[in-house]
Amino acid sequence: MNNKNLKLKIGLEIHKELESHKLFCHCPSIIDNERPDSVIRRRQRAVAGEAGKKDVAALYEEGKDREFIYEYSPRYACLVCLDEEPPFPVNEHALKTALEIAMLFHMQVEKKLKVMRKIIVDGSNTSSYQRLILLAKNGYVNTSKGKVRILSMNLEEDSARKIREDEKSITYRLDRLGIPLVEITTGPDIKDSEHAKETAGLIGMILKSTGKVKTGIGTIRQDINISILNKGRVELKGFQDLRIMPKIIDNEIRRQLDIVNKKERVREEVRKVNPDGNTTFLRPLPGKARIYPDTDLPEIEVNNEMLNSIKISELIIDKAIHLEEKYGLREDLAKEIIDDEIDFEDYVKKFSNVKPEFIARVLVDMRKEINTRFDLETKPDDILEYLNDGKISEINFFELLVEKAEGKKINLEKYKQPEDLESEIRKIIKENKGASFNAIMGEVMKRFRGKVDPKKIAELIKKEV
Repeated sequence: MNNKNLKLKIGLEIHKELESHKLFCHCPSIIDNERPDSVIRRRQRAVAGEAGKKDVAALYEEGKDREFIYEYSPRYACLVCLDEEPPFPVNEHALKTALEIAMLFHMQVEKKLKVMRKIIVDGSNTSSYQRLILLAKNGYVNTSKGKVRILSMNLEEDSARKIREDEKSITYRLDRLGIPLVEITTGPDIKDSEHAKETAGLIGMILKSTGKVKTGIGTIRQDINISILNKGRVELKGFQDLRIMPKIIDNEIRRQLDIVNKKERVREEVRKVNPDGNTTFLRPLPGKARIYPDTDLPEIEVNNEMLNSIKISELIIDKAIHLEEKYGLREDLAKEIIDDEIDFEDYVKKFSNVKPEFIARVLVDMRKEINTRFDLETKPDDILEYLNDGKISEINFFELLVEKAEGKKINLEKYKQPEDLESEIRKIIKENKGASFNAIMGEVMKRFRGKVDPKKIAELIKKEV
């Protein structure tokens, strides 16, 4: 069956941490692997939400009857983190960053923001709930297969970091608890598994373009919602590597199809993504019963003055296109230069006698090749300076870059170019009067191999013959 006959629906939920202090206190947003100073122990219970009902997922977690152990230190956790003191007003820097992200997704920002509580009883929050703010709705991102709607975006606090667990208890550390993050929810507009990967990549690119989000392992989490034949939604929870996204989605489609073919019911549930690309049951799919207003925090008004004060960042993809057009770079080189936050304009200005395209290949292609082949890191500035001053040629560059990465002493005499190459070539032509172009080329190369670019030699010979 093709995806159309399957009535395949795929949506994404992407969570990305912001680069700021915690959302409802002044503790720093750090991951701390030092020994914690203190420990507290608690048990949690599900309570009724705004609708007066207990959420099915919360009840499921409560039924496990496990003790929750929280490790913490004053370095990153205060009484707010321990749920022993009311929250502070919302982190204004995080709020403005989230508003900028909403505008980059062309979203309609809510004029009045209300802090809500979402019941969480798996122990990952000391309070048994997570604070969140519905910030904006009805945006979109353009993809190769059409627009994918961004239904909503929340600003919320991250959960505590799980350290270990067994059947009786789970141990968390409170360094991550309260770090501000945005949760971005797409519509079920994604056409297939590769389209999901593309969409997630575009959303990640837009987030990174702000320069105000955290980077590295653990700072982004992607959940996938999948259904076929209108048989029920399954949420695949929490993975980071986009490369395995298509495999995970295709495996889940096959799993659900097998269930349907057996005339069984596809359960609406949350499933954990395993390293092999398959999934296992985690808990029932939560509903709206776990959301209710936070009574500790006032409503936040978003006015035009606040929105107008926010500077919108240039997208990474637009920065890359600018480099392509200005310097004639390959698309992949331009993208990697921007992704790696290399100040390419400064390199071009500093080494003005070197072709920009060659500088780009040094910073991307050569760096990657040396790292792959020799497991070495490169610092090319000194070698670029030799090239810029005419002490070496492009043909020597890679070899010299490897020698420098290996810590060897650089002997420039070995690579020294003739002071007057044109005169040397004229002399060789005179000594080999009547010889063919190829014969003269061979003689010149014998003398200057490894010191001068063959293309340059060929051009000078053609000029003289």
